[in-house]
Amino acid sequence: MKSSILSLFAAASLAATLNVAPAFAGAGHDHGPKYGGVVREVKNIAYELVAKPDSLTLYVSDHGKPVSIQGATAEATIYAGNEKTAVKLEPAGENRMVAQGTFKVGVGVRVVLTTTLPGKPPAKAIFNLK
Repeated sequence: MKSSILSLFAAASLAATLNVAPAFAGAGHDHGPKYGGVVREVKNIAYELVAKPDSLTLYVSDHGKPVSIQGATAEATIYAGNEKTAVKLEPAGENRMVAQGTFKVGVGVRVVLTTTLPGKPPAKAIFNLK
């Protein structure tokens, strides 16, 4: 009987914890895509990659606020089947970097992105395209 009471107490505590946790994750923690791309968070910075056959566009933000990419560098390596393509992205706005060209994109394509923001160590993110 004592163990069933302890089990019930443990289950109730767990349920209470699980019900409270989402309240803390709300404001300022939306990591969903804002531009139709794929989002990865590295060291509290969100990177959204929008991959199209003629361009790669990277948006950088911190808790939904644009991060200046002035002085930043970014290089993407695209893995499509047995093909590997490396390309540098150039600043193209407040928090946006772009590479123009011809790229294989879509399901099964993986992009490894290395970005260095001023005053921060390099960050690497892996995007599995949809």
